Amino acid sequence: MTTGENSQSAALLELFADDYSREILLAADESPRTAKELSRRCDASLATIYRRISTLQEHDLIRVHSTIGSGGEHKQLFETTIETLQVAISDGELELSVETRDELADNFTTLWNNFRENI
Repeated sequence: MTTGENSQSAALLELFADDYSREILLAADESPRTAKELSRRCDASLATIYRRISTLQEHDLIRVHSTIGSGGEHKQLFETTIETLQVAISDGELELSVETRDELADNFTTLWNNFRENI
């Protein structure tokens, strides 16, 4: 593991160690949620939720969807992008890998295109 990978893994582990970040990721995985819904669900202030969302977005672990509510108001819904998270310890080194839903879709598209080309 290179120094860059070590610092990325350390940053991700620190992020997953944070209670609010984990709660946001789990709640946003069940269904896309507004910051207000996440605030109630996590029992945290909106400022705390927005700070954690910002950090999660920096690491591509959460994405935002804009929508219009029933009253015509604009809403932002937050959704987890994580499909799998793996932590491994081998030969005294910690390895962390995160696969996002976007990566899975890209992998499927590549597989499908390769399949079609070889028919």
